[in-house]
Amino acid sequence: MADAYVTVAREGVHETEVSRSRFRCALAPAASEEDALAFLARVRAAHPAASHHCHAYVIGADAEIQKSGDDGEPGGTAGLPMLRMLLRRDVRYAVAVVTRWFGGTKLGAGGLIRAYGGAVGQALDAVGTVTRRQWRLATVAVSHQRAGRLENDLRGTGHRVREVAYGPRGVTIEVALPEAGIGAFRAWLSTATAGTATLALGERTYAEG
Repeated sequence: MADAYVTVAREGVHETEVSRSRFRCALAPAASEEDALAFLARVRAAHPAASHHCHAYVIGADAEIQKSGDDGEPGGTAGLPMLRMLLRRDVRYAVAVVTRWFGGTKLGAGGLIRAYGGAVGQALDAVGTVTRRQWRLATVAVSHQRAGRLENDLRGTGHRVREVAYGPRGVTIEVALPEAGIGAFRAWLSTATAGTATLALGERTYAEG
């Protein structure tokens, strides 16, 4: 798994004009290929009179799924430059749809490549991106007597506390740790609780920060 990836901050649109043709780029986060295709269908439905709805999406932190479509534009002049722009900017789990209204002037292959790739790049700048980093979920088990202070210490030292659960036998605190910091966290936890807390490692996940 990649240590981090970039994705779009939110759904958003940005429009440009090239030789009287309108290029409207719609961006959205996409957790799956199904999400990406559903977004494409939604954009198509919203603008049925447009000349083309070209798309590109990248799914997976390591870009396991990369697909694009030209929707009637000459092959390789629309979807592919859009996809290349997403990959060049290290964008993952995202979909881009560029809707074009033809303005009467043919742009040629080079012009189309620049227009479609540029539309995605400008939209990324306008909408914004966020970095999501890999974290290791871990559960700290501690006594009721030490739980309150430990939770305060965790938050005060900048650790990512996700959930605190109080049970009859003690308290569990779920935290998200950077993989490289697990050893240091174990040592810190032992010192902070006089060796009375236990740490159980769970799955890996991604979150902003």
